[in-house]
Amino acid sequence: MKTKRKTKTRAKRSQRFRASWKGMLRFGLVSFQVEAFNARRPESGTIAFHQLHKTCHNRIRYEKHCPIHGKVDSDEIVSGYEYSRGRYVEIGPEELDDLRTEHEKALTIDSFVEPDRIDPIYYDGRMYYLAPASAEAGEPYAVFLEALENEGRYGIGHVVFSGKDQVVLVRSYQGALHMAMLNYAAEIRETKEAVGQLPTVRSSDKQVRLAEQLIRSWSDKDFDFADYVDPYLERVKELIEAKIEGRELVEPEEEEEPDVVNFMDALKKSMQRSSRERKRAQGRHSSHGRRKRHAS
Repeated sequence: MKTKRKTKTRAKRSQRFRASWKGMLRFGLVSFQVEAFNARRPESGTIAFHQLHKTCHNRIRYEKHCPIHGKVDSDEIVSGYEYSRGRYVEIGPEELDDLRTEHEKALTIDSFVEPDRIDPIYYDGRMYYLAPASAEAGEPYAVFLEALENEGRYGIGHVVFSGKDQVVLVRSYQGALHMAMLNYAAEIRETKEAVGQLPTVRSSDKQVRLAEQLIRSWSDKDFDFADYVDPYLERVKELIEAKIEGRELVEPEEEEEPDVVNFMDALKKSMQRSSRERKRAQGRHSSHGRRKRHAS
């Protein structure tokens, strides 16, 4: 049973965060105003380190300099295109903005596709939640969201984002519209460029059969991505706290891996692990009865 959405509450809640983009979402003749908010909490995944001078331990500063006038402030800096050596034509952001029509500035949905038509290789990693930008946008937002959920489709379109025409995917996710930035096909390298020529392997090979068995034995019907945690990040935090408090930090114990002779031996020992070691690991890393895997 679906719960009734509270678009006004969502709009108020989103005001706690700064919008990364604001504009019209269009499909066909339908349009309503939305705001994009970063779906990722950057403060939870990284620890920032500053560069210090080894001698006096003061923080290293980076300043912008003009060869004629020395240090300059950010508001004195403009963009320029070098059309010949040492000669520039200045172009302001408003001039670039004026080159696009209001329609081109909108988030425009061009087509709707089934989810499996978009290969993960095209995701560029930037994810945003779209929220209605006004009380009037609440109803069309909710209608569009409901229709997307019922049809089980993803919207594919484009938007001008950070000064660049960007291909995007829009879908329903946990009672909201989610926008994922996509790479252009021309931006993706061919696999052979990176991987090169591989040896020929037949499906009937014993190693392939054993690898298939291993995959089946490790398959997880109750997969939950929330089970992944970052133990290294926690250890970095512990190291920082230990340094502040002036105490030694005990190094984590390294789990001993069994010796393997070759690839076939590794497959066989992995199969043995799937029945014994895996159950022990499940007990060590479980939370509320669920297995806890660690991301490297």
